[in-house]
Amino acid sequence: MESLGAVTFGFNLFKELNRENNGNIFFSPASILAAIGMLLLRTRGATANRLQKVLLSEKDTDSSRIKAEEKEKYLDYVEKYYHASLEPVDFVNAADESRKKINSWVESQTHENIKDLFPDATLSSTTTKLVLVNIVHFKGQWDREFKKEHTKEEEFWLDKNTSKPVQMMTQRDSFSFTRLKDLQAQILGIPYKNSDLSMFVLLPNDIDGLEKIINEVSPEKLVEWTNPGQMKERTVDLHLPRFEVEDSYNLEAALGAMGLGDAFSELEADYSGMSPRSGLHAQKFLHGSFVVVTEEGTEAAASTGMGFVVTSVPSYETFHCNHPFLFFIRHNESNSVLFFGKFSSP
Repeated sequence: MESLGAVTFGFNLFKELNRENNGNIFFSPASILAAIGMLLLRTRGATANRLQKVLLSEKDTDSSRIKAEEKEKYLDYVEKYYHASLEPVDFVNAADESRKKINSWVESQTHENIKDLFPDATLSSTTTKLVLVNIVHFKGQWDREFKKEHTKEEEFWLDKNTSKPVQMMTQRDSFSFTRLKDLQAQILGIPYKNSDLSMFVLLPNDIDGLEKIINEVSPEKLVEWTNPGQMKERTVDLHLPRFEVEDSYNLEAALGAMGLGDAFSELEADYSGMSPRSGLHAQKFLHGSFVVVTEEGTEAAASTGMGFVVTSVPSYETFHCNHPFLFFIRHNESNSVLFFGKFSSP
């Protein structure tokens, strides 16, 4: 999938989740696309067309159809393209034990960060036949770590009248930076070690300006603004809260609103490429996510200690994340967004 297509999918899904969620949001477009991709490999008819239209660019659609016409078994496809395997469980006679087994696997793969992905009674002994589970685990160190002795308690403003205390990390160094005057916002790029990945933070100038930005931003603009040619290296006085977000989502409604409703319809879905005459359909689409941002990096780089001369005109930018902001983690070479989030409440 082209990078813009992936960014478009991720941002559109974020907007759907944001309609129903006033608090923090964090999810992995890459993980969700991989799970849907496993479905796309062997869908048929209208279901295949719908998935291709929503997920793929025109250039990618033809190659996807070619793959779908090959005569390999579905599990061979999954192993070939996603390095996944089949784990047999007994939903009919041991649905709850199977649920616990899946949850245990997810917990072990995420170092116990995501627990109970499938809550009680989400898997049925009469209807559940197949569960697709995909995990993306990321642990990144900043290229220049925040010094812990510089972290101080500050107020984080949820709105103009309400605040909560946070541990605010600070450092002054060189970062990729751009000011969006028309949008009344700023974007900052914070590199991880080796510079393969970066976290980008989109911060509105006003405390209550985030929702307006979400309504006005497009995926194309997001890619354009964070293009290396658009961002400039500037000395920035950065204040970023130490924060943690953990959540899980049933994505059926959000993906349905994006045009994927057929994929979850028992009457309309066609997964005969997986198992002929099986009556399979995607009953649940659960996504668990977890992020921790600390002085060392994400999940859980050093300050250079340069001196700065104070003059009448500031020689640095100020990027003070003491009110709601968007953030995403991007693989810089492919421009693919691995994680996307909103932090609006400690």
